[in-house]
Amino acid sequence: TNMSHEGGASSKSSTSSVLKEEVITEGKWVKFEKTTYVDPSGNVRIWETVKRTTKKNSSADGVGIFAVLKRTLHYDCVVMVKQFRPPMGCYCLEFPAGLIDENESAEAAALRELQEETGYKGEVVGISPVTCIDPGLSNCTTHIVSVNINGDDPENIRPAQQLAEGEFVEVLLIPLHHFQDKINEIVKKEHVVVDTKVYAYAMGMTLATAKPKELPVLKQ
Repeated sequence: TNMSHEGGASSKSSTSSVLKEEVITEGKWVKFEKTTYVDPSGNVRIWETVKRTTKKNSSADGVGIFAVLKRTLHYDCVVMVKQFRPPMGCYCLEFPAGLIDENESAEAAALRELQEETGYKGEVVGISPVTCIDPGLSNCTTHIVSVNINGDDPENIRPAQQLAEGEFVEVLLIPLHHFQDKINEIVKKEHVVVDTKVYAYAMGMTLATAKPKELPVLKQ
């Protein structure tokens, strides 16, 4: 049995608490910890946890950017990025994203990362509360920042990426009104894995715009 991940859910989760966190090993960007906690039944258990070493005093580690490119006589498009992710061993389809710098707001980080990764300059129109990314593995958190991009603005006609050394990012424009279908097409054609945030948003859009008769019928 994997002692780090045993135990079930309980309605008394408010009684759980962390007792101790011990660093097992630490690299430049991440560290691996042993977390000792009390479960809802009062049992002391161990969890294996991954944390970022770069965590600042901001409300979250980073930002994910839901950016919509709006142009005259064009469909609205979601600005996506595709890049090789070594932990996955393949290319991933994601929203533009990045870490929040020290003394930087989530809004400022989102606009900076969007311009660096895609070349587009936009305007923040909304920001989510702090959300977790993979809470069974890590304490990493993110804000989802909604950005509108005026595609008719001359500076957004031929956007130029500002990538750092070692960064290789391909920009994709996916029509908002066929978001899930287009993502499914990309997955079928290429060896690419879709970020959970992206696909959850795509599924939500599909359900929100579907007619009642088109929704799956629950089994009786």
